[in-house]
Amino acid sequence: MVISRLSMHFTCLATIALMASSAFAESQIVNKPASELNWEATGEGVQFAALQGDRFTEVYMAMVKLPAGLVSPAHVKSANMYGLVVSGTITHQAVDTGLDDEIALPAGSYYKIPAGLAHVSKCVSDIECVTFLYQDGGFDFLPIDQ
Repeated sequence: MVISRLSMHFTCLATIALMASSAFAESQIVNKPASELNWEATGEGVQFAALQGDRFTEVYMAMVKLPAGLVSPAHVKSANMYGLVVSGTITHQAVDTGLDDEIALPAGSYYKIPAGLAHVSKCVSDIECVTFLYQDGGFDFLPIDQ
């Protein structure tokens, strides 16, 4: 248990260091009020607001909104995903663990979804789920058969 907590802390620190190193390349503070975010919706109603990077081609950071009640199909991603829940309550459950034992992640919660891990994501709150998302490679959404 202690080793897995240390591993999680090192992963968080490595992610922060990576983000900080790209921030040092910029010579100015970047401030972006929520009212100035440019939200783009997918056909499923998920919205992305780019913060840094092009999510389809490179490492990126974005704000993401999932509609209340949304349940994704089982899928994998080619890159690791790190997130912080800003509002709402979300779950991410690995397909092979049985989808009945979900862990609710309310605002302030952290999650990591490893690359290649089949999972289902849900916004289980009555309000939309908003997360800050960092992905260490380009975005993809590869549905799998269950």
